[in-house]
Amino acid sequence: MWATGAKDTVSVLFIEDDEVIGRHVEAGLRSHGYAVTMARTGCSGLAEADRSPIDVVLLDLGLPDMDGIDVARQLRNEHPDVLILILTARSEEIDVIVGLDAGADDYLAKPFSMTVLLARLRAHLRRRPPAPAGPDELVRIGDLTVDTAARRCRLGDREVELRPKEFELLAVLVRHPEEAVSRESLMAEVWDGNWFGPTKTLDVTMSSLRRRLQAAASDAHAPVALPALTTLRGHGYRIDPPEPLDDN
Repeated sequence: MWATGAKDTVSVLFIEDDEVIGRHVEAGLRSHGYAVTMARTGCSGLAEADRSPIDVVLLDLGLPDMDGIDVARQLRNEHPDVLILILTARSEEIDVIVGLDAGADDYLAKPFSMTVLLARLRAHLRRRPPAPAGPDELVRIGDLTVDTAARRCRLGDREVELRPKEFELLAVLVRHPEEAVSRESLMAEVWDGNWFGPTKTLDVTMSSLRRRLQAAASDAHAPVALPALTTLRGHGYRIDPPEPLDDN
C-alpha cells in the first residue's frame, strides 16, 4: 500500500471541515507529490475511505457531524493498515490519549506548520512497512509469543490485536529480553530517528500496550504467564520474564 514498488504516490484523505485550513494543507501536500482527497464531515470521510485505497488519513477531531475520535476508531477497525494522524486544537493530555487509544498513530496540535506535518509524514512512511523479518524471528517469553515475520502476537492460545506502533514497540523489547532499552533507542526504532514529536507518545503507546496485554490475560480461559513491561525511570523500558504461576 505504501509508496514503493509500482505505486509511486501516497494517497492522503484529509477530513477537515475548516475550508481555509483544508485548502492550505491540500496545496502543501500536493506540491510535495501527495495525492489528496478532501472530506468535510466524518461520514463523507468514512465513505471515501471505503471507496478507494487510502494510505494516510489526516483527521480533524472537531467535525460537524460526529466526533473525530469515533471516526478514528471506525477507520482503525475497517482499515487496519492505514496511517492515521490526528490534527487537533484540543491540547489536554486526555484528548491525546483517547485519540491514540482509538487507533490513531500520531497527533499534531493546531496551529501547526506545514514543514512539521510533512516531516511527520515522511518519518512515519519510512517506518511502514518495516523491513521484512526472517521466517525464524519468533520470540517467546513466558506465554507471550511475538512473530515479527507475520506481525502477530499471541498470549497463550489467544491472539492479541495490537495497533502498529504497539506491535513495533513490543517487537523491539522482545528482541532484547531482560535488557534495558533506552527511550532514545525506542524512539529511533519505532518512530524513526528524525522524529519531531514529543517522547510522551512513547509513554502513551506503552500504557496502551500494557492495557491490551493485561486485558488479554484477564480474558484467557486459563492462567497465563504474562511478561512484565518494566519502566526504568530516567532511562527507558525492559521486558522481564513473568513470575511463576501459582499452582494452588
